[in-house]
Amino acid sequence: MRISAALLAVTLATAMSLAVRAEEKSKADFSQSELKAKSDYCKTCHGLQGQGFRGSYPMPRLAGQQPEYLVNQLKAFIERRRNNPVMFNVAHVLTPHMEKTLAEQFNHLDPKPLDGASKENLTEGKKIYLEGIPKSDVPACASCHGDDAKGRDAFPRLAGQLHDYVYNKLTNWDKERGQDKNNPDNSAIMQPIAHSLTDAQIRTVAAYLSTIE
Repeated sequence: MRISAALLAVTLATAMSLAVRAEEKSKADFSQSELKAKSDYCKTCHGLQGQGFRGSYPMPRLAGQQPEYLVNQLKAFIERRRNNPVMFNVAHVLTPHMEKTLAEQFNHLDPKPLDGASKENLTEGKKIYLEGIPKSDVPACASCHGDDAKGRDAFPRLAGQLHDYVYNKLTNWDKERGQDKNNPDNSAIMQPIAHSLTDAQIRTVAAYLSTIE
């Protein structure tokens, strides 16, 4: 039996369509309901709009965060390069595609920053952020995180981040970051910077960052 050119074209088009859909399904290794469940689970700690949450312990803002940075940090939790038992349990069950999709979802959120930081010395905090502290060999934070503090690629957004979260990270850098000395990531450049800042300087920078939308 001979197949007409038109029928052959339809058959080939249908086969290609099915192949494309199969490929898309393999990439999306989760349903929309599963994605929503994971997203909602993240928001139980990080706020309904990813704005962060201040309870007994400050949970960081994820809204507007750089997707590449979020994915890198999820991998850091899994690989124990960043020590956090809770986040290890959350991260190690995620597929790479789920990590990327969640990161992109949070990147598109843009709630107002949470308040709570002291408004004293914000000018000093801004100066340190934009200019650094040359006499202490502290570079300008903006050189990596951008003048608007929104970060880029693997460098995180700091704008609108909870001031107490930033303070806790900078004053306890070695206790959470860089746990695997043989497998450092770009956050390693923060170790000498964090150590060179005084407590008062960290507080002013953290307060300034928390005010940026």
